[in-house]
Amino acid sequence: MSTSQRERTRRALANEAVDRIPTQINYTRAMGQRLAAHLDVVPEQLPWRLGNHFLRLDISYEEGQSNDGRIAFDWWGAGFDTRQEGYFVAVHPLAESKDLDACAWPDPHARGLLDGAAQQVAQDGGQHFLVPNFGFALFERAWALRGFETFLIDMADDPGFAAELLDRITEIQLVLIQRFLALGVDGGYFGDDYGAQRNLLFSPRMWRALIKPRLARLFAPFREAGLPVILHSDGQIAAILPDLVEIGVTAINPVQPEVLDLAWLRRTFGDRLACYGGISTQTVLTQGPPQEVERAVANCVAALAPAGTGLLLGPSHRLMTDVPPENVEALLAAMEH
Repeated sequence: MSTSQRERTRRALANEAVDRIPTQINYTRAMGQRLAAHLDVVPEQLPWRLGNHFLRLDISYEEGQSNDGRIAFDWWGAGFDTRQEGYFVAVHPLAESKDLDACAWPDPHARGLLDGAAQQVAQDGGQHFLVPNFGFALFERAWALRGFETFLIDMADDPGFAAELLDRITEIQLVLIQRFLALGVDGGYFGDDYGAQRNLLFSPRMWRALIKPRLARLFAPFREAGLPVILHSDGQIAAILPDLVEIGVTAINPVQPEVLDLAWLRRTFGDRLACYGGISTQTVLTQGPPQEVERAVANCVAALAPAGTGLLLGPSHRLMTDVPPENVEALLAAMEH
C-alpha cells in the first residue's frame, strides 16, 4: 500500500491502517537555516528533505516592527521579542486597559488574509496534509493581549471580563476558521498551552468554566465537516485530556515523555485519540547521543503505535539551535525504519 503524505496522515490521525508511520519535524527560523546548510539544501526545500507530512497555513498580513527592530507585532497587535528564538511576548496591547471596545481588533473579513494560504494550497496539489495554523488560539491569545500574570489574575478575580475577552477572540477565530474551511483544508491545528511541567496552570474547574466551552466552539466547524482536530498543549494536562477528547480533539501534541506517560496515553484513550510528537526536545534530542535518539524513536513507536498507526511521529517541539545536527541525522534515520 503506497499512499501520499496527505492520505497517510489522514489515516494515522483516524487510527486507520497505514503503509508506514507519518513523520513531521518542525524548527525555528534559525535552526532551519542551520539545518539547510548542514543537509546541503536551500531552506525552501528543507521540509521535503526532512520528509514532513503536513503543512501549516498562516494568514497573510504586514508585520509591524519597532524602530529598533527588537519587537515584531503580530496580526493581533502583540509584540514579540525578535532576539528570542522562541515565542516571547514583550508588548501586551491590553496590559493597562480592560476597555475592549477601545481595542484595535483585527478584521477577520479583510481581503487578502488568505492569499498566501490559497497559493500554498494550489502549489501543493493535494500532496501534504494541510491545516490552518491557529497558534495562540484562545487562552494564549488572551494572555498575549493582556499579559500572562495579569490574565491569570483576571481569570480568578474578574472572570466576567476574562470571559468577555475570550469571547471576542473566539468570534474572530471562528470567522477565520470558516474562511480556511472554504479553502479545502484537511483538518484543524490549534496551539494553546494549559500545563506546566508538573500540573495545569490553573484548576480544572477554572479551565472548564472559561476555556472549554469556547474551545469547543472553535473545534465544532472542523468536527461538523468530518475533519480531525490537532491540539498542541504543553505540559501536564492529563486532568483535562478526557474533556479535550469529549469536545473533539482527535490528536494531541506534543506528547512530552518527561510529562505524560506514553503507555498511559494509549492504554487510556486507545483509538479515540491519536498522538503527534513523542520525541523529547527537552532532553533526548538536545543532550543525548545519537544512539539514545534511536532508542527514543523505537520506544515512542512501541508505546504510541502498537498497532502501527495512530501516531504522527516527530520531535515534541520545534527544533531549536541547541539540537546537534548529528542528532537530527539520527532522528531521520530512525524514523525511516
